[in-house]
Amino acid sequence: MSGHLALVGGGEFAEGCSFDASLLEASGGDTVLVVPTAAAYEHPQRLVEAAASWFDRLGARAVGLDLLGRPDASAPAVVDALAGSRFTYLVGGSPLHLRSVLKDSPAWEALVGAWQGGGVLAGSAAGAMVLCDPMVDPRGGAFTLGLGLLPGLSVIPAHDHWSEDAAHRTRKMSPPSLVLAGVDERTALIRDPQGAWRAEGAGEVVVFVGGAPAGLDALPR
Repeated sequence: MSGHLALVGGGEFAEGCSFDASLLEASGGDTVLVVPTAAAYEHPQRLVEAAASWFDRLGARAVGLDLLGRPDASAPAVVDALAGSRFTYLVGGSPLHLRSVLKDSPAWEALVGAWQGGGVLAGSAAGAMVLCDPMVDPRGGAFTLGLGLLPGLSVIPAHDHWSEDAAHRTRKMSPPSLVLAGVDERTALIRDPQGAWRAEGAGEVVVFVGGAPAGLDALPR
């Protein structure tokens, strides 16, 4: 049975992200592996440092993983770290870069294997988007291929900062059976090992099916 999974709307490692404490407890460990791939061109070390400071307050240690480009996704040290992680956190940035680095790679197989083995997997903003398939394309709000961990589900991160026009356009382009979740910053949509979903954090989560409003019970189990 897989472990806990959290789709975070962005604004990670900040006040209001109350869900991190429960995810840490669920992991059964005291170390968080921070994967800064999506922020490879945006000072990734800053997010690793922010994570270290944040989780230190929760009594845990956050360490960064040197996974920034495609060659890194086959490096034995990277693959081994992901395979052995009890709590892996994909930070925000470019979902397209993150997808290109991880797709069909040993690193991706190790990451998924750790989650399926009961570990915690969290993705924030870009990290949440790519776990879905299809994913929302940041270049215009349409849909494109994700990594496929959560088929039939797409995420709009930082939903509280989207204009109504942009959100409406994405909903209008949504396939009839697609579940679309708008997740606010500093908020997480969490799936437990039994497949039940809940929302935690500073903001809200809204769900649509085929562009029409729905509830959390519409999310795929």
